[in-house]
Parts: sequence; C-alpha cells; structure tokens
Amino acid sequence: MSSEIKDNENIKSCIILCGGQSRRMGRDKGSMIIQDKPMIKHILSTLNHQINEVVIVLNDKERIDRYCEFINPTEYTYTITFAEDKIKNKGPMPGIMTGLSYITSDYSLVLPCDSPYVSKNYINTIFSEIDVDYQAIVPYHDTENKLKTSEPLHSIYSKNIIPIIEDLVNHDILHIKGLIEKIDAKFVLIDNKKIEKKEFRNLNRPSDI
Repeated sequence: MSSEIKDNENIKSCIILCGGQSRRMGRDKGSMIIQDKPMIKHILSTLNHQINEVVIVLNDKERIDRYCEFINPTEYTYTITFAEDKIKNKGPMPGIMTGLSYITSDYSLVLPCDSPYVSKNYINTIFSEIDVDYQAIVPYHDTENKLKTSEPLHSIYSKNIIPIIEDLVNHDILHIKGLIEKIDAKFVLIDNKKIEKKEFRNLNRPSDI
C-alpha cells in the first residue's frame, strides 16, 4: 500500500461497489475473469496514479476474503480498504453510504465493479468538475432529461450526504435517482468529447461479455 496521506484536501477517493447479488449474470461479477484477469482489476489498474485511496464495498466477510486472495495492494499506487456493506441486499445506496463512511477525503467517485471500460481521462474529467457548492457531480446523456438519463453509479458524492442516504434507506426509498433529487447535484453532459459514452458500458449478463 502507498504511504498514509496527510493532506485531506488533496486526497482523491474512489468507492467500488461489489455488493450486488448479480442475479442477471448468475455469478459474482467483480471476480469474473475478463481478458485474463478479474473484472474489478481492470478498474483498479485504471485508477493507478489517478487517485489516493480506494474503498471496495462487498456484501459479506466471505466475499471480502475471496477478493483479498486475488487483489494484491502492492500492485497499486493507492491505499485499498475492504469494507463490508452495513445494510445488505438493499441495492447500491447503502453501499455508497458504507463507502463514504470509510473515505478520508470530502468527496469520492463511485464506480460499479462491472464497468471495466472506465478510462483515466474520465477519472480526471469528473474530478475536475468538483465544486464545493454541490453535493454530487453527476454525468448525464440527454439535456432534456438530465435526471432520467443520468449515470449515478459513475458519479462523485460528498461525504456529507451520509445522513440523507441513511434517512432514505430507513424509509425504504432505495432508488438512487431519488437520492440525487434530494441533494444539490451538478450535472455534467456526456458529450462524446470530454466524456465518452463507452465509459458507461457495463456487463450485466453473460451475453454482454
């Protein structure tokens, strides 16, 4: 692991969500072999030299132990923390909440483990959009339908939204776009120039591979 980061303001964090049940794929996605290595390792390699810390959120200790077997922190330029989802089987919102509780910075990029095509350019671009007046930086496809066409699992979130997520989950409001409606979000257009559409391709079913 890299040395401990002391300057909080300069830390770039990333939360990778691996707590899903992968019903459509039929097996754990993050550990699936894609082009000779587990899918999550494509993302981890892309993050090298781009950020300072990664929190990998998994749904139980058994899966954490499995991921520890094939993820070697010394291969990466950032610290890696494995976190067990605090609220299980409730979708990605509790995973985001869990990840945010572990980061040492004020904001974190959130990525799903099944998006191996995210690029270094995207990481740099989305982090450059951080604005302290907003609680989230959210890419979207269609100007007329920003929220509907947004990509909330490739977005940046502020640590200060933890109580908002907790309240929504307690009321069984689990749709992540419902969270975005509740917070101050800055929307960034996916224009195929600064941000390309291919960044958001994910692998949900065996036919997607």
